[in-house]
Amino acid sequence: MKRALFPGSFDPITLGHYDIIKRGIKLFDEVVVAVGINADKNYMFSLEKRMHFIEEAFKNEPKVKVTTYEGLTVDYCEEINAEFILRGLRNPADFEFEKAIAHTNRKLSKIETVFLLTAARTSYISSSIVRDVIRNNGDYTVLVPKSVVANF
Repeated sequence: MKRALFPGSFDPITLGHYDIIKRGIKLFDEVVVAVGINADKNYMFSLEKRMHFIEEAFKNEPKVKVTTYEGLTVDYCEEINAEFILRGLRNPADFEFEKAIAHTNRKLSKIETVFLLTAARTSYISSSIVRDVIRNNGDYTVLVPKSVVANF
């Protein structure tokens, strides 16, 4: 079974994340969306809420599993027998940042990172932009899956 881990904070999940997951399930037998826990971060949404947004978005997709983890991503990959890390790239800055992480992960383990370019229609969306729109009472509904809108 080809299992990929798609790690992130998903605070909240965006249409960009949604697109990467939808495309990832065409490549892998299972995509594990892993909501990372970082004690140094202040999240807008609770861990439970973030997981619920994702679970609801993919409730009819058996190839998507939603979990949470702490620590090194490569350690969690080993724990769940994931051979791949799935990551989305929006721009050259993302590539440089993600490339360094991918090289480090490959040095620490045998894990391969698979990069998918975001769709042009979602390439400008980030969770931080969504949070800023929400804080300023903007129309965030055009940036996130329906599961976020329905459960916010």
